[in-house]
Amino acid sequence: MTSWWDRHMVPRLIRYCCAQPQIMKARSHIVPLAKGDVFELGCGGGINLPFYDRSAVRSFAGIDPTEALLNDSRRLTKEIGLSANICAGVGEDIPFASHSFDTVVTTFTLCSVHDPAAVLAEIRRILRPDGVALFLEHGAAPDADVHKWQRRIEPVWKHMAGNCHLTRPIGDAYQSAGFQTEVLGNRYTPKTPRPFAWIEWGQARP
Repeated sequence: MTSWWDRHMVPRLIRYCCAQPQIMKARSHIVPLAKGDVFELGCGGGINLPFYDRSAVRSFAGIDPTEALLNDSRRLTKEIGLSANICAGVGEDIPFASHSFDTVVTTFTLCSVHDPAAVLAEIRRILRPDGVALFLEHGAAPDADVHKWQRRIEPVWKHMAGNCHLTRPIGDAYQSAGFQTEVLGNRYTPKTPRPFAWIEWGQARP
């Protein structure tokens, strides 16, 4: 059973942190690249929806484990007139058939899943052979002094922020899962404490 904090406060924290102007700018670099039949892992809140190129997206599906955030996504897809298959679910067990999608989008999601390797295996499973995974994530910083602080903060932070980890690799995680990865950008987000600020975005192909 989830706690009161996880049910009520974590969704608010996610909406606030993941919709900051510098984060929205980063989303604008990667989400418009999605095309064809698109699946978004962690679609709750609908934050990415305004960035999709509607002329390039044939169909849209997504999952999220947080019902409060799913309701936001369903409402927003109706408002913009996008037909979507949005349901509750987790990345370790994606409820769609193998080779169903041309594009899988994950933004600020792998930090909080319970088993990143299992999630990446599921992403490979549902992608078509010529498909692409688009990612925008925060995680392990390249600077040793920053990474040291990430390790110190993470045990407390992940309990406050819905299992969000600060030290997980990003592009390297996709490579370890058998993807060919192209990092399109990375940086510390401005006006953010550095242990929380390292982000990478790019594309990965099976």
